[in-house]
Amino acid sequence: MDELKKTIRPSRNERYTAIAKEVARGSTCLRAMVGAVIVKDDVVVSMGYVGSARGEENCCDTGICERTRLNIPAGQNYELCKSVHAEVNAVINAARTGSNVLGGTMYLYIERLDGQRKFHKGMCIMCIRVLKNAGIKTILYKEVAGGESISDTILL
Repeated sequence: MDELKKTIRPSRNERYTAIAKEVARGSTCLRAMVGAVIVKDDVVVSMGYVGSARGEENCCDTGICERTRLNIPAGQNYELCKSVHAEVNAVINAARTGSNVLGGTMYLYIERLDGQRKFHKGMCIMCIRVLKNAGIKTILYKEVAGGESISDTILL
């Protein structure tokens, strides 16, 4: 009798981070690809990627990042950016569909296209505030920049 090959399953964290990485592929930002997945009770309840507001032109289509054009460093002057961050889009998408995120976990994948590193453990302080108010309790993120990657957990 042939031996059965043992399947090695990824951990939940690895699985949801891989989903966030795939979601990030939809990003329209020229500076970073970012995907966010909200999980509650081991079920994906919402996802979001960084991109322009509905009905607005995407930076990846125009080829122009206003913050880059103005030489604005990462983490500053977000009001000049057309994009809505992936974390906020995931919360918005949950609200649009009536999904409960209270007590949920967010898995976040960030791939820097501009080579810069962010502050606040990979996230902007505005997104952390939104997630706190939405009731997200834990953020697990992976950030990739210049061939280097870091992973961390943030408890809110």
